[in-house]
Amino acid sequence: MANKVSGGLLLFNRSNKEGDTPRMLVAHPGGPFFQKRDEGWWSIPKGEPEENEDVFAAALREFQEETGKEAEGPFINLGSIKQKNRKEVYAWAFEGNWEEGSIPKCNKITLEYPKGTGRMWTFPEIDRVEMLSPEDAKRKLQKEQRPFVDRLMKLLKKQLRNSKGCDIP
Repeated sequence: MANKVSGGLLLFNRSNKEGDTPRMLVAHPGGPFFQKRDEGWWSIPKGEPEENEDVFAAALREFQEETGKEAEGPFINLGSIKQKNRKEVYAWAFEGNWEEGSIPKCNKITLEYPKGTGRMWTFPEIDRVEMLSPEDAKRKLQKEQRPFVDRLMKLLKKQLRNSKGCDIP
């Protein structure tokens, strides 16, 4: 069986104040299994491509489905990571705004829980999102997705050095 792939987007924003740290949007999965799970369980909004859909198109669609917000570029390619389940996750970052405290307008999913019981539950795919500092985002994110934060921060720092006319080795 072929390994699965997934595409996701990492929304970030910067204040106009020099020295302020960017903030990043991370999502907490909905449903009874994740209800009391916090650090290490969050994710960037992501999902698998549908038939004949490329990974980037899936990332755009999934972001809109999971947050209710359309993503607008330009987009920064953050590469991919492998999760424990062998799924390869590709991610792109984009700069935008998220109103603090707003609840995502998320699609709902239906799953059997607990598995094997025949009991079906319908719940939002994600139940909340937060804009967090890079350190807090990494603490909340699944371990395998934390490199996306590091990669984005490295690119943003390089961009800042370039804009100030500094030489980059």
